[in-house]
Amino acid sequence: MSEEELRGNSEHSDIDPVYVISIAAQLSGMHPQTLRQYDRMGLVSPDRATGRGRRYSLRDIASLRNIQRLVGDGINLAGIKRIIELESAVANMAVEVAQLRIEVTALLDANPPKSLVRRDSSHVVIYRDER
Repeated sequence: MSEEELRGNSEHSDIDPVYVISIAAQLSGMHPQTLRQYDRMGLVSPDRATGRGRRYSLRDIASLRNIQRLVGDGINLAGIKRIIELESAVANMAVEVAQLRIEVTALLDANPPKSLVRRDSSHVVIYRDER
């Protein structure tokens, strides 16, 4: 069965929980029991249907594929969980920085400083290797 056939209706967004565990397992290339284990560990958190069955989104499946790649790179599940937590924290901070930059720009536009030099906002450094 092709991935397109498994997806079915393409009207869903990547966060809609539409895939039962057997289809999510096929799409991610994993065994359903592995998906259950990852859910118990908190590596992926699918939504639940009324009967408590797991429902996976395309985003969940992408996460599962990323986990599979990291396992293939030799990283253990505890390390993968920490990587996921840190990536999420970095993404949240990047959003917060962008929001603060918008607020600061609005404040500077409303109250132009006399001695402050405005930085070019097109060059945002998220991580700099100091080695």
